[in-house]
Amino acid sequence: MPTSCHDIRQELADCLLQSDCVLKQRHSVRDCLQKEELQDSVPERCRAIRKSFFDCRRGLLDMRLRFRGAQ
Repeated sequence: MPTSCHDIRQELADCLLQSDCVLKQRHSVRDCLQKEELQDSVPERCRAIRKSFFDCRRGLLDMRLRFRGAQ
């Protein structure tokens, strides 16, 4: 993975490891991200970081963005 998304990925992992879903409820990070019923125990900050990570990854794959630029 390019280093441009690596920092965001690490920030997301740190945020999730400190969330109630992992610490108090003892779910795995994967479960906290994927299962709908656990989404309420994931903080809004972690959800925002996850969206930023998704946008970063999508930007690496979307070749049209290189021609159009950020809008």
